[in-house]
Amino acid sequence: MAHIKPTESELEILQILWEKGEASVREVHEILVKNKDVGYTTTLKMMQIMHEKGLVNRDSSARTHIYSANVSRESTQQHLLDRMIANVFNGSAARLVMHALGNNTASAEEIAEIKKYLDNLEK
Repeated sequence: MAHIKPTESELEILQILWEKGEASVREVHEILVKNKDVGYTTTLKMMQIMHEKGLVNRDSSARTHIYSANVSRESTQQHLLDRMIANVFNGSAARLVMHALGNNTASAEEIAEIKKYLDNLEK
């Protein structure tokens, strides 16, 4: 299957499904409206489109349809990161890392973890 490229809004819904495991449209919508102005019918339509695209599974056996992610968080993150490195950083993972760390957003614990990761890569 060719990897599906979720939109930003679809990623927000996937994040909810990855956290919850499964949810109804109403449950997803209640979480979405905490951070953005979106109507219930918009959430419903988006999840129907996501189902058609193969991003989510839908269990229609009960009156309330239950959705779950059909793509893993890890594979989606890897695919999006690969695209970003290729398109934004001209194929250089080092440029991505230097840019991210240059913004001083990493905590001391995260920097220590990165150093440990780099040490393991060198071995």
